[in-house]
Amino acid sequence: MPFGNTHNSLKMNYSAEQEYPDLSQHNNYMAKVLTPELYASLRDKETPSGFTLDDVIQTGIDNPGHPFIMTVGCVAGDEETYEVFQDLMDPVIEERHGGYKPSDIHKTDLNFENLQVNRPADASISVWFPLNHLTLVSRTFQGGDDLDPNYVLSSRVRTGRSIRGFCLPPHCSRGERRAIENLSIESLDVLDGELKGKYYALKNMTEEEQQQLIDDHFLFDKPVSPLLLASGMARDWPDGRGIWHNDNKSFLVWVNEEDHLRVISMEKGGNMREVFTRFCTGLTKIESLFKERGHEFMWNEHLGYVLTCPSNLGTGLRAGVHVKLPNLSKSDKFGEILTRLRLQKRGTGGVDTAAVGGVFDISNADRLGFSEVELVQMVVDGVNLLVDMEKSLEAGDTIDDMIPEQK
Repeated sequence: MPFGNTHNSLKMNYSAEQEYPDLSQHNNYMAKVLTPELYASLRDKETPSGFTLDDVIQTGIDNPGHPFIMTVGCVAGDEETYEVFQDLMDPVIEERHGGYKPSDIHKTDLNFENLQVNRPADASISVWFPLNHLTLVSRTFQGGDDLDPNYVLSSRVRTGRSIRGFCLPPHCSRGERRAIENLSIESLDVLDGELKGKYYALKNMTEEEQQQLIDDHFLFDKPVSPLLLASGMARDWPDGRGIWHNDNKSFLVWVNEEDHLRVISMEKGGNMREVFTRFCTGLTKIESLFKERGHEFMWNEHLGYVLTCPSNLGTGLRAGVHVKLPNLSKSDKFGEILTRLRLQKRGTGGVDTAAVGGVFDISNADRLGFSEVELVQMVVDGVNLLVDMEKSLEAGDTIDDMIPEQK
């Protein structure tokens, strides 16, 4: 592999102490967990496909930290990585996912009808706040079809999927990558109705097609992030990579980027319920089409859906909206409010970008230990509350009585 010396068999001529990486300046979950003793016990192990401990940790060694978030610092090269190196992976997962233990069982729920629209009174989430300084009003949140489009500019739900029997992008061969692409094209080509679409191979795109996909915010380019480069995900670029989207450009699948598949449902405005419905319907159909061709997705009861980065285990789901919060974002309580709602903020350009004009990308902070429906519900309920807070501040009112309890 060109990104490191992890497959240099002569390294075993040196002691574990001599080979142990210098992590003294590092700030990632792998560096917190890895010790010389743990390294010594795992360094001679490898998965059936040949993925080693040094492969697992290389990205965390080459990238000591991140200016905005604490990175994971390790990746999986195949499904077995999480078993062979579980002495490292289990505590990393527990640290990253808020205490998720090796004995915990993950929940999966892709039934969009379970997103609560009309909750009974005893199941509602009510927040009391002053409407006109005289009257208190109770707000019962809905199931995602009522996000105010004057504030919520767009809605999106995405996840990743890995195809069992193939190595993951950090470790797959050229032949594997091309086989995944061909299998994806065969399966996606069967989709019809609202999901009917077309596949665009990166290496075959015209300049006009590339520009159109860039303008639509669809195109992923060759990775420039050191996190991805150090993981080996850019090898042979753009061979075997591509983008599929439906005719309405509301349902999208990336092939062979950070994961085998990245599935995205998106549209303008605040109807998260419609976005999630399309997401669940399309994802379920894709999984069925892959099974018909003898391939299932990587999944187990403990980790849920198995993906390249431990941060995306479980649902792999990020439900997010671009929402205008110019007043609320100036509050010194903004970060605490997001934490209590189990939400996170980014700039609209991605994880390491700043907000522009008070517009933030707000999404769920969790991936593992909650079902897909639960995570989308958190976003719907939380964003509704954030918008109500923004409106209250616009009116010159306080939000002190609107601060939520910790979820």
